[in-house]
Amino acid sequence: MEHPNNVTEFVFMGLWGNKGIELLFFFLFLLCYLAVLMGNFVILLTITCSHLIEQPMYYFLCHLSLMDLCYTSTVVPRLIRDLAAARKTISYNSCMTQLFTAHLLAGVETFILVSMALDRYVAIVKPLHYMVIMNRKKCNLLVVVAWGVGFWHSIALLLMVLRLPFCGPNQIDHYICDVKPLLKLVCKDIHTVSILVIANSGMVVVVIFLVLVASYIMILYNLRTRSSAGRRKALSTCSSHVMVVVLFFVPCIYTYVLPAGSENKDKEISVFYTVVAPMLNPLIYTLRNLEMKIAMQKVCYHLRVIDPMSGIVPEVLISLFI
Repeated sequence: MEHPNNVTEFVFMGLWGNKGIELLFFFLFLLCYLAVLMGNFVILLTITCSHLIEQPMYYFLCHLSLMDLCYTSTVVPRLIRDLAAARKTISYNSCMTQLFTAHLLAGVETFILVSMALDRYVAIVKPLHYMVIMNRKKCNLLVVVAWGVGFWHSIALLLMVLRLPFCGPNQIDHYICDVKPLLKLVCKDIHTVSILVIANSGMVVVVIFLVLVASYIMILYNLRTRSSAGRRKALSTCSSHVMVVVLFFVPCIYTYVLPAGSENKDKEISVFYTVVAPMLNPLIYTLRNLEMKIAMQKVCYHLRVIDPMSGIVPEVLISLFI
């Protein structure tokens, strides 16, 4: 007999039960969110207002920053609000919307990272064919494919969850509506659904991570024949991307490979890919990249020359990363 779905809202248990700690982290996460907005806005401004937008690597970086902005804005504002709230509630429809949106944007970001790895592989392994292989038409196609795959991934999870009955407890042991904590509230056997979730999210993330690792091993192998200056330049660019990949994929693998019923630190680990990684990505890609620093200085100067009043805020923001 099928159980009815009589839950109209969910209650988040949050990260901590201590109100004093939650108020402390309210200000911490608020600062982190402002850093995410500021850092990714600077990258978007710098790339779109400079010649860097013509280069595939920075074209993908622009999309990555946009995904970080959107993904973090889907999760962190509600987290910040709930840290200061007495009761952390979310309606059923809002919960499903957050689930779909977060997985859509995370899926797109995953394949943007794959596109960036492909770009670096072609640039280093096949430099003579780089402009032919990574032309703007193919870059646009890769972005469209990223959105298509992200949509397929998120809609599959959403349809799976919408068919599940929630008929009793409504307390989510998390700070966001994610599929694994929701499965713990389902009033039916979730063994089959857990396997489908692991296949849809966990195994896909593992496979993509292994492909990325293999691509960078091949890049390192091909760098053996390069000059020391060429190796340093290639490794500087690739190391930034590797750090971003590790920050994003390792916590995701931990979260989605284990079954829903297992006791683990999902909500604590998820902070890394919802807050920490989007905050550090701009720093990683700017502090270790001379081209970005030069472009920031040019954009800052250009804004100041055109209109001193309109250049005040961008100049302050950009100067923090130079």
